[in-house]
Amino acid sequence: MRILVAGATGVVGHPLVGALRARGHQVSALVREESRARAPEADALVVADALDRDALLAAMEGVRPDVVVHQLSALRLLRDDPPEAFARTARLRTKGTANLIAAARAAGARRLVAQSIAFAAAPTGEAVVDESAPLYVDAPDPGWAATVRAVADLESQVLDSSPELSGLVLRYGTLYGPGTAYARTGGGTAERVLAGKLPLPEGGAGITSFLHVEDAVGAAVAAVESSGATGALHITDDEPAPAAQWLPHYADALGAPPPRTIPAAMAPRLLGWFMAHQLTSASGASNALARTALGWKPVRPSWRDGLGQE
Repeated sequence: MRILVAGATGVVGHPLVGALRARGHQVSALVREESRARAPEADALVVADALDRDALLAAMEGVRPDVVVHQLSALRLLRDDPPEAFARTARLRTKGTANLIAAARAAGARRLVAQSIAFAAAPTGEAVVDESAPLYVDAPDPGWAATVRAVADLESQVLDSSPELSGLVLRYGTLYGPGTAYARTGGGTAERVLAGKLPLPEGGAGITSFLHVEDAVGAAVAAVESSGATGALHITDDEPAPAAQWLPHYADALGAPPPRTIPAAMAPRLLGWFMAHQLTSASGASNALARTALGWKPVRPSWRDGLGQE
């Protein structure tokens, strides 16, 4: 098939281009001019900004893909400018998605596969939730509420795009592996743990569903090649884990000191709202539907198999 990967310089997008080409597909990589030097080897390099509708329409018309894969984000900016990273990512999820859908339709694409996140569910009291759980669009933190509303907008656009453009949303778990925040080398979360700056709130009851980058790529390949799967699917490993389990394990794997314990009430002030939420009250995500709908399963079924490694 002819496939266009938007966001081809990202943590998932870059290896995805190679994985799709290895399976015999003709792959075009969509990148911005500023990111051209980081572009993966592809059958065609398409240079356009997804926030520039006219440029994107012209660029996609030139390659006329059968399938468009939406891996757009600006999270690479997190280290240097977190507010801009989240703001630009929100624009890519809203305006960028609208532009991508318009260009895909105009170019005659028949399928759109888009990345989302599996940790945007509102707290329900359940340790692990499925895809029917409501999203946390009214979170008390304005920044996280805006992020989740952008996610909800992306999913709605993709799944309601049109009968001619079949939409599938992959809700990735918390990514670990090369290039992620959890990578031993260069990962922001790894650096905090190594410095003893990521304490464990008492109880550590928040659940995280992890996903190795390799498994995110594998799920995206399965989604591209699936003819019938639609809707939103949780793409996570098989072992949703409370912070009380994974954070000490992660510290040990990094050779870091064990995380100190702090009162849960102090967590938002010391860690920020989102990290406190993740460690104290977040729900994990079940991958059961993805296994059935895509015939996919993680090669790394547990975060224990690689969290803290490269």
